[in-house]
Amino acid sequence: MRDVLPDLLRWWRAGVPVGMATVARTWQSAPRRPGATLLVGPDGSAVGSVSGGCVEAAVYELCREVVADATPRSVRFGVSDDDALAAGLTCGGTVELYVERVDRESFPQLDRVAAEVAAGRPVAVATCVDGPPGRRGRRIVLDAEGRHGSLGEPAVDAAVAAEARALLRAGRSGVVRPRPVGEELSVLVVAAPAPARMLVFGAVDFAAAVAQAGRFLGYRVTVCDARPVFATPRRFPGAHEVVVDWPHRYLAAEAAAGRVDARTVVCVLTHDARFDVPVLRHALDLPLAYVGAMGSRRTAEDRRRRLREAGVTEAALARLRAPIGLDLGGQTPEETAVSIAAEIVAVTRGGGGVPLSRLAGRIHADAPR
Repeated sequence: MRDVLPDLLRWWRAGVPVGMATVARTWQSAPRRPGATLLVGPDGSAVGSVSGGCVEAAVYELCREVVADATPRSVRFGVSDDDALAAGLTCGGTVELYVERVDRESFPQLDRVAAEVAAGRPVAVATCVDGPPGRRGRRIVLDAEGRHGSLGEPAVDAAVAAEARALLRAGRSGVVRPRPVGEELSVLVVAAPAPARMLVFGAVDFAAAVAQAGRFLGYRVTVCDARPVFATPRRFPGAHEVVVDWPHRYLAAEAAAGRVDARTVVCVLTHDARFDVPVLRHALDLPLAYVGAMGSRRTAEDRRRRLREAGVTEAALARLRAPIGLDLGGQTPEETAVSIAAEIVAVTRGGGGVPLSRLAGRIHADAPR
C-alpha cells in the first residue's frame, strides 16, 4: 500500500470512492507479493500493480465494478490457458486478490495510516476478507498507540490484533486465520513496517550514488562522516540525513538507542583504516543484514588483518563483504552503486548473484526484507 498511499489519500480526502485491489496470497512464480496494490481512481486512472501486468486489465474492470456496487470480493487468477491473451498469469503462478471500494465511510482510519507511514513508524491494516455476515470488509488499524476500528467483537479484535502485530514485526503481509475466536475468519494483514536503514560511512564521491541507490530500494539512508567540510546535505541529496560524527561513535549510539536492527545495512566507503576499523569492528558485532567495505584487495586484506588484531573473530569477518559489491564491471560511482545495491539485494533476499538465464526453477523468492 505504501507506494499508492499518496493517491489513495488524495482521493479519500476529496470524498470520492476508489477501487482498490490488494494481493492477499500467491503461489509459485506470481510476480508481486502480498500487500501489493492497484487503485482505480474516480477519473479512471490506474495506480500501482498487482501482477506486473499479467492481469491488470481484468483487475481494473473488477475495481470499477466494486466501486459501482460497493460489494467487496475475493478473486483468484492462475496460469494462463491455451489462449495467451486470456486474463491469467502467463508467467506462471497464482495470485489471490481482495477487491474493495475505499471511501471515508469504509476506511475512516486512512488518515491515521498515512500519518504513521509518513513519520516512518510501523503500522498494519487488518481487513476481514472472509467470515460471517457483518464482519467482511471491516478493519482494524494497529500502530504504536494501539488498535483503531473493530471487527465487531472485542475477543475477535484481540485475536486479530495479535496475529497482525506478529506479521508487522516480521515485516510481512498476508492472510491470517485467528483461532480460537469461535468462528472461521480470514483476515488480510497489510504491514507497513518502519523503513529499513542504510548507513553509509564516508562522505566520498561514491557515497552520493550509493545513497541514491539505497533510497531507490526503499531504505532510510544516513550518510555519516567526521569531516564537516565533506558531510553536507548539499553533497548528498539522496540521503534522508547527513550526520557529522565519527562513524564508530555514531553507530554505537544508534545501536544503543535501538535504531538499528536485523534489516539494517552498513556500507563503509572511506577505505581509510582510521575510520574503517573502529566502525567495522562494531558493525560486525551487531546482527545486521549486511556489512560491506570499499577498497582494493590489498586494502581489504590489510583491513582484515587490523580487524583480527582488534579482536574480531573469523566468524564475524566471514560476514564482511569486502571488496564491496558484485562484479558487474562498473567503473563510475553510479555503476559502482548499482553493484553495491545488487549485492545488498542478493544478500538480504538470499540470491546468488548468478544470471537468471543460467538457472532453473522459481524466479521470485518468498523471503521478505
